Amino acid sequence: MRALVVSNMLPDDAVPERGRFVRDQVQALRRLEGIEVELYEFAPGPRELTRAVAHLRRQFATTRTPAATGARLRRRSPAFDVVHAHFGLTAWPAAAVPAHVHALTLHGTDVNHPRTLLLTLAALPFIDVLGTVSSSLAQELPLRSARRRAQVLPCGVDVERFQPIPRAQARSQLGLDASRTYVLFPADPSRTEKRHDRAVALCAAAGSELLTLGGIDPLSVPLWVNAANAVLVPSEREGFGLAVLEALACDVPVLATPVGVHAEALDGVEGALCAPFDLLRWRSALEPHLRAPDPRVHGRAHALAFSAAEMAARVAGAWRAALQRSG
Repeated sequence: MRALVVSNMLPDDAVPERGRFVRDQVQALRRLEGIEVELYEFAPGPRELTRAVAHLRRQFATTRTPAATGARLRRRSPAFDVVHAHFGLTAWPAAAVPAHVHALTLHGTDVNHPRTLLLTLAALPFIDVLGTVSSSLAQELPLRSARRRAQVLPCGVDVERFQPIPRAQARSQLGLDASRTYVLFPADPSRTEKRHDRAVALCAAAGSELLTLGGIDPLSVPLWVNAANAVLVPSEREGFGLAVLEALACDVPVLATPVGVHAEALDGVEGALCAPFDLLRWRSALEPHLRAPDPRVHGRAHALAFSAAEMAARVAGAWRAALQRSG
């Protein structure tokens, strides 16, 4: 089976972490037997989207061949069995590539932004496999037909990269004080839906220093997670909730709001909290981790259920089922 994955999350120097979860899934898919996967990435933005449509059409869709009556357009045989787009707008350039099956994974922002939602919904009639990164996101789709056929197909967490590292070692590599308490807000503070303001208020009340991500080399993120006494994910909304899973894969305590997959992932993890944000309750849950010399939770087993490998196998299964239906 040959597949092309299309993503509008091409990283750059300012945002090196952009789209890492898609690339993690591509790597996991490439490890599966019998699957060849190519990745086509382009930068976000309307101009880049238009360019991607034109480029993919030129590369894969048609070729001009001579005939007795003059030049004519002839459609090539599909170069791919499956073309899988990530994010709603990306479905449009992906549609320019002929394939037996077209798949789309929605991640959340493509559903919450009104203009993007309209363009995403317009693409659904030519999508054979519709995925969302969580069941809660599927329920946000405004079309009953879309909710009915949506499959939960998240990218998953790279549990090889995210694993426990001794806290002292992580702090030493990052140049952090071994004797202080640190709490990690694992997102760019400029993303308002992540609610950096809540993390600031909590750390001020608890007397701990707040670390944030954004513009960080993705290869160093496991160090930042392991360096923290706890990870805070007080988001207003999440399509999936990858940061929580990354913390769990490192056995680092995590406090999160019940959005995305947080409630499912944190269920039964002693020392973790999944609850609506309340300053007093969250402070009470955080302070034991600030007092502990090396706070850890037994979270890795919970993260393994959402690993990139497990989720890639789920995606591959959805592809195969759709190919069988296509004849």
